[in-house]
Amino acid sequence: MNKTIGILAHVDAGKTTFSEQLLFYTKSIKQRGRVDHQNSFLDNHDIEKQRGITVFAEQANFQYNDNRYTLIDTPGHVDFSPEMERAIAVLDAAIIVVSAVEGVEAHTETVWQLLRKHRIPTFFFINKIDRTGASVDRVVKQLQQELSNDIVYIEAADSGLQWSETLIEQIAERDEGLLDTYMEHGFEQQRWLEVMQQLVMTGDLYPSFAGSALHDIGVESFLKAFDRLTVTAYDADLPLTGRVYRLRYDQNSTRITFVKLLSGKLSVRDELSYGDHFKDKVTQIRRYNGMQFEAVSTAYAGELVAVIGLAEARIGDGIGELTERFEYELQPTLRSKIVFEQQINPKEALKYFRMLEAEDPSLHVEWEEKHGDIQLHVMGKIQLEVLKQIADDRFGLLVHFASPEILYKETIAEEVIGYGHFEPLRHYAEVHLRLEPAKRGEGVSYASICHVDELSDSLQRLVGQHVLEREHHGLLTGSPLTDVKVTLLRGRDHNKHTHGGDFREATLRAIRQGLEKAQNVLLEPYYQFKIIVQSEQIGRVISDIQRANGELDPLITEGERAVVTGRAPVATILDYPSELASFTQGKGKIHLSFGDYAPCHNTSEVIERIGYNKDADPEYTSSSIFCAKGAGYSVQWQEAEQMMHIEIQKARL
Repeated sequence: MNKTIGILAHVDAGKTTFSEQLLFYTKSIKQRGRVDHQNSFLDNHDIEKQRGITVFAEQANFQYNDNRYTLIDTPGHVDFSPEMERAIAVLDAAIIVVSAVEGVEAHTETVWQLLRKHRIPTFFFINKIDRTGASVDRVVKQLQQELSNDIVYIEAADSGLQWSETLIEQIAERDEGLLDTYMEHGFEQQRWLEVMQQLVMTGDLYPSFAGSALHDIGVESFLKAFDRLTVTAYDADLPLTGRVYRLRYDQNSTRITFVKLLSGKLSVRDELSYGDHFKDKVTQIRRYNGMQFEAVSTAYAGELVAVIGLAEARIGDGIGELTERFEYELQPTLRSKIVFEQQINPKEALKYFRMLEAEDPSLHVEWEEKHGDIQLHVMGKIQLEVLKQIADDRFGLLVHFASPEILYKETIAEEVIGYGHFEPLRHYAEVHLRLEPAKRGEGVSYASICHVDELSDSLQRLVGQHVLEREHHGLLTGSPLTDVKVTLLRGRDHNKHTHGGDFREATLRAIRQGLEKAQNVLLEPYYQFKIIVQSEQIGRVISDIQRANGELDPLITEGERAVVTGRAPVATILDYPSELASFTQGKGKIHLSFGDYAPCHNTSEVIERIGYNKDADPEYTSSSIFCAKGAGYSVQWQEAEQMMHIEIQKARL
């Protein structure tokens, strides 16, 4: 049976040490490494060894009983959360490592919410029970209070599971039929094990264990229980499906595509379809174990393998008969400009950052033609420090990054119709588009109600392609347009003069002309926050949140502590964790997670600071081009509407 499992934790909870113990116990490695000794098997990049943190989601293989495991050690620092989420999406089960001293921390909650979103069966290992201040009982209660009442603690046993009265009661509470059987026939271990397996795999029960990974306490019994309670049902006889979850380039710039096979089998020399109707021949299949790999001729359902030969694959693409693209939740809220410390043409360096973007799509690398700048999206300052070292180590580029700035977006508050006409000599296209506000978080979408007698299906799809193929600049700050539904009302081509690119020009001009007439709204990212402090500190916290333009939910008090939840602009609360740690002497806890985009709290100030000139954007214009006396001429957006060739009144219907 193939099982892909992930180890997740807040930084410094002992995640990598725990992974090393599993690999050592199953004889996958000959000696246990340690993060502080810079010799762990999975943290094998120089960056990880120097910083003592996991940056890349590396994998290792081990056999246990009749099961083949692929273990993924995921990053624990919040700056590398997108890498962690991409790994989560392909897991069959997850293990969250929690410190018996610190308990539930900020990143623990982020991990938990992502696992629930993806419906991944989850186990807990309460680590470091040998340290001063450790309390398993306290942490178990905290897990149940802050994460789920369905988290149950299981005592270690030689067989992995100790069937205590408490455990039997907790399982019986969740299965009435089992309780009736128990009352009539007593305890039947196999039957209870099967029910417990089902509860774990459906997310109705989350087993927790305790031990010390560093001193090999409780790890063996945990593995025994984990092996018995996790089951998978992959079928190699079904048609091939799978998901691309990771991309890497090796030192020779070979593109390595990591794939989780969900059904069927894949062989070398197979012609594989993937993504947006791409098709390539598989030239090699690799099974990685740390930095080493073995080439295999065939891979089967349930395996996680690396494929060579897929030139256009993107993270999230389906393969085989799975065509739906997977969208990830975590997204950066900051942007930073790359500053080169040596004489180099930024456009030449762009190809290297495009490679990094393929490996981590959340970077969203942007090329600004006007100033020759490269900008990218990031989660935080630690990520920038790591990117600086990666650029030097892999590409020999000496760079640093400008201070991160907030990523703003723009939308509209009312429905408008935009008109675009493009008719220089021997070219022709005209489109009328309705722009209307969409629900927050929906992005830009496209629909058409244009009749095919007026514009063919293929040209209507072409208009949609141009609407969706790129981000559109808003008028207030030049930030990306979002949460707008674009509908094609009418359009016209010319049998003789319409050529490739004409409808692109008309479409972009129509969108821009509509924005000129719209009530534009600047949006900023908001964090959801959860703050836990002592009751006497609550006044200070509430005052701080109000000063940060935050919104508070009803206060929750639990004995001597208070829980404050709500949301606040990223710009005002981003640095609050350090302030909270200062006045609570490190005892206060805060969990920040991306919430959504909402109207900016200081729009005028941001617009003035950014200083975007909508009339000087080289990529956009709201004017239209018409033709007279054999020559094209430009008409400003205010006047173009009345010159359209399709009657305006009909377009409004």
